[in-house]
Amino acid sequence: MKTAPISIQRGGGDTPDRTESFDVPYSEGMSVLDALIWIRNTADPSLAFRYSCINANACKECVLKVDGKTDYACTARLNDQGVTVGPLTNKALIRDLVVDTLPPKENLSALLEKDR
Repeated sequence: MKTAPISIQRGGGDTPDRTESFDVPYSEGMSVLDALIWIRNTADPSLAFRYSCINANACKECVLKVDGKTDYACTARLNDQGVTVGPLTNKALIRDLVVDTLPPKENLSALLEKDR
């Protein structure tokens, strides 16, 4: 089976920053999101990333950096030479590829307090 390398910038929270590489099964037209899901399901269940388009018909959850450019993991294509993915750099890092997507003046605790 043909494989492709994917390097993932990881870290955040109590975890030190690092880059981890995985060889994922590769087929023509495969998305970066397909590779991330394979990694979480098969190689490393601790990999943190967001997506909702597959389950909720919503968009913009899987945005991240692919080879240094902002892109959607669901539309960015993996190639047999591999890719490097990382979190958005203009948002606060939560863990791995997950960033805080709330507007700067909002946070979850403030929203919860307002609803009580």
